[in-house]
This record gives sequence, structure tokens and C-alpha cells, in this order.
Amino acid sequence: MFNRVVLGVLIALALLWLVPIAWAVATSVRPPNDIATDPTSWLSENSTLSSYQEILSAGRIQYWYVNSLITSSLTTLLAVCTTSLAAFALSRLNFRYRRPVFLVILAGVMIPPQLLMIPQFLTLQATGMLNTYWAVILPQVPNVVSVFVFKQFFDGIPVELTDAARADGASWLRIYWQIVMPLSRPAISAVTIFVFVWSWNNFLWPLLAVTDPQMMTLPVGLNSVQDAFGLPQAQLMASAVLGALPLLTVFLFFQRRIVEGIAGTGLK
Repeated sequence: MFNRVVLGVLIALALLWLVPIAWAVATSVRPPNDIATDPTSWLSENSTLSSYQEILSAGRIQYWYVNSLITSSLTTLLAVCTTSLAAFALSRLNFRYRRPVFLVILAGVMIPPQLLMIPQFLTLQATGMLNTYWAVILPQVPNVVSVFVFKQFFDGIPVELTDAARADGASWLRIYWQIVMPLSRPAISAVTIFVFVWSWNNFLWPLLAVTDPQMMTLPVGLNSVQDAFGLPQAQLMASAVLGALPLLTVFLFFQRRIVEGIAGTGLK
């Protein structure tokens, strides 16, 4: 009985996610006249891909996909490197005020990102980096949650491994690169996926940092397409489907890694 109840709850939650996606896809292939006649209908006798064709022909979506891929990939790479190094120091190195430093880092979760946007914008403007990839990437690299995930995982690795390596004369950097990181693949996978998805979906900061249409990321570019079209439902749903397609692919292929990473780091 318990298993049946759990299965029913899971099916209900799955439908809550799948029904809006299915409705968006169905609406995106309906002609505008059919939508105007019956906006809530799912079926149409004259399905068409004209909405996708108009978006692909009117915008610079190929540039936006490339820009999002470059910025999200570099943000993820830098975030994994920097946050794992910080977590390794907090987990393995014995230095004064280590715990207060960790608590101060965790306190960064309570700072709203919007509070930092004005000083970040002024800094990038002073250095002449606006309308570049680095203007989008650098402010997204610091990630408190990634530090916490890595530290929780590093704490679970036996200390005897690092002590034995230190006794053999290995440096801390070598221990980090050759011992700790190869054992931390679940945490690396989880942080990589989370940071990549968060960076791909980020809208507000790229909207402020980039004004050149050819440098826009996908969410910002699709928003400009929506403004150009007005508010036709078919084009809106088509742009939503195009924007979500890469992330759906990532989740379909790497969902097992996500679950393993969450379970391995103890993140609830």
C-alpha cells in the first residue's frame, strides 16, 4: 500500500511537470487562427512549424546558442576548479579560523545576487569588459553552494589517504589533483550540471552586461524575439520550447549523475 501511494504521488508530480511542456509543444505547432478561435484546445487539424521557422529566420538564434554554450561551459569549468580548491582547503588544511571562514562563506547564501549587480556592473564598465563573454562569465563563477557540496564530499574521503600521500612527500596540490578529485566524480558531476543549468537559465545579469545582439545569450535573445513579435502565443511557446530543449537533453542523459551527486554529498 505504501509503495502504491508513493507511486501515485510520483505520477501526479510528473504530470505537473509534463502537462505544461506538452501544452507548450502543442500550442507552438498550431496556426494563429486556431489559437485565436480556441486558445485552450490541444488539437489542431492544420499543424504547422511556421512559428519555429519565423523565430529561426527573424532572430540570431544560432549566435545565441553558441554564446550560451560558451559562457555556460566556461562558467562551469571555472566554478568547479575554484570552488573545489576552496572546499579542499577547508576540508583538509589545518589553518587558524578555518571554521569561521567556512561560516562566512556560507553566509554568502543570504546575500541576494541583485544586491551585487550594481557594483559588479560598475567594475566591469570601468575595466571595459561589458559586451564580452567575460562580463557574463566572471560574476557567475563564485558559488557558495558548490563550495558546500564539495566540502561535504571531501569530508567523507578517508583522511588516511591524504596522510599517507603527505608521508610520501606529495604536495597538497598533487593530493588534490591525483587523489581527491578522481574520487569525487559524483560531486563533480552534480556541481557541473547544477552550475551549467543555472548559468544557461540566467537572464537578469546577461541582460545588464550585454547589449550587442550578437553577444546575447539564449534567454536574453529569445526575450528580444518575443518583443519583436508582440505576444502571439504560438511564437511564445515555440521560443520556450527552443530555450528549454538543451536543458531537457542534459537532464535526460545525466539524471543518474544528478541523483548520485546529491546522494554522495549528503545534500538534501
